[in-house]
Amino acid sequence: MKAIIGYNVCKSLAIYEGLAHNMSSPNFNTLYEITEGQAGYFTARQAGEAGYSWERLSYYAKTGRFQRVSHGIYRLVHFPSSPFEDLYISWLRTGLDSVISHESALSIYDLSDIIPSEIHITVPRTASRRRRGIRLHTNRFKPEDVTWREGLKVTTVPRTIADVAATGLAKEFVHQAIQQAIQRGLTDRDALLEMASRRGGRPSRLIAEALAEER
Repeated sequence: MKAIIGYNVCKSLAIYEGLAHNMSSPNFNTLYEITEGQAGYFTARQAGEAGYSWERLSYYAKTGRFQRVSHGIYRLVHFPSSPFEDLYISWLRTGLDSVISHESALSIYDLSDIIPSEIHITVPRTASRRRRGIRLHTNRFKPEDVTWREGLKVTTVPRTIADVAATGLAKEFVHQAIQQAIQRGLTDRDALLEMASRRGGRPSRLIAEALAEER
């Protein structure tokens, strides 16, 4: 009986020492590498991958090293807060495979006067549950349809314009986005025409009309 008790105690101590070691040595460099491309924002899961326990994460949030911006979402304080913080929160919540799209992508490019009532995100498959304030779209992307802007994964300008045209954005706003995008050098006629030929339907028609007005 004593041998069994001794064995269990030793095993428990070994486990405790291992946990204590992990909790005492989080890797800030790893966390920084994760957050650098996300404008300083990160999830609790990503912090865990860098060796931060829930206890240590909470401690750093309370002492001001991390800022808790939403449930399970944090920001390194030496990064400035982003004007797109709501998009970061939604993007990180829906997963790094998701992409900011549609009207929300237009707002990142500053190509529309519309303020979306919901955050539009496209996911590669149907999400397991709805999220308040987020409009989920399900679609597949070619690699060339996705880029990074302001530290966010976002649809390219041609893809964004085709998406909003396909989902019914008013003609005048689609035309406005196309004209401003060309004038500001965010895309060109060839890229838009290629997207129009791929999508067909309303996107193709509205892109052709807007480009005709540009001549």
